[in-house]
Amino acid sequence: MRLAVVSAWLLAGPVGLALATERPPPGASACAGCHVEGAAMGAIDGRPAAEIAAALAEYRSGVRPASMMSRIAKGFSEEESRAIAAYLSRQRPPGPEPSQERP
Repeated sequence: MRLAVVSAWLLAGPVGLALATERPPPGASACAGCHVEGAAMGAIDGRPAAEIAAALAEYRSGVRPASMMSRIAKGFSEEESRAIAAYLSRQRPPGPEPSQERP
C-alpha cells in the first residue's frame, strides 16, 4: 500500500504539487455561490488580486455599500481578504477573459 501511495505521488510530479498548493484559503469557496460565470453577480476568477482585495476592504468599511457583501466582507480580516483575492486572481474562468466591470 505504501508503495502505491509513493508511486502515485511521484507520478503526479509538479502537477500534483501545484494542485496541493492551490487549495482555496478559508472563505474563498463561498465566493463561487454568487461569483461564477453565468451567475447573477458575474465571475471574479482571474481578476487582479489588488482589485478584489480593494473591493473587499471597501465593502468591509462601508465605503462601498452592499447588503450581502458588506456583511460577508466584515467576516474576513484584511489578511484573509488578501489571501482570498490572491487565490481568486490565479483562477482562470472558462471562456473569454473576465469583463472589466467592478466585482
